[in-house]
Amino acid sequence: MNLVIPYIMSVTIINTLVVKSSSFNNNEFIPSKYTCDGLNINPDIIIDEIPENTKSLAIIMEDPDSPNGTFCHWLLWDILPKSSIKEDSAPGIQGRNNMGENKYSGPCPPSGKHHYHFKVYALDTTLSFLPSNTDKKEFEKAIVGHSIAWGELIGLYRVKEHF
Repeated sequence: MNLVIPYIMSVTIINTLVVKSSSFNNNEFIPSKYTCDGLNINPDIIIDEIPENTKSLAIIMEDPDSPNGTFCHWLLWDILPKSSIKEDSAPGIQGRNNMGENKYSGPCPPSGKHHYHFKVYALDTTLSFLPSNTDKKEFEKAIVGHSIAWGELIGLYRVKEHF
């Protein structure tokens, strides 16, 4: 007699982080201070509901409305698990953004209104083995199987018209 054992797929349940900022609300406009029209510094990021087993946090800030595909503005990892990232700070290792720089590059859309996603990941490991020239694609490969929670804050921006 043959015994048939059904194949059961394992499902990973990822917790949700609460991500916000005192600088702007979700799905509202980012103040120009944090863009190419201003000081071009990162806004503060507030992170709640971080799982206890989190070893590090990471951030990807990207613009999916870019005419040439999703544009990575900021990549930061090995952030100590804490509830906030201060304005104009980089408390971790900064990877290479799509400008070819290892720093925050604020919103600066060529035209129209764009959406900027600040995606925060809680990881069960650190990524100190990644070199600083790591880009978003390489970073995303490195966190496969290590993301235990994530959340995002979305900000909007439209470049000011200069006359």
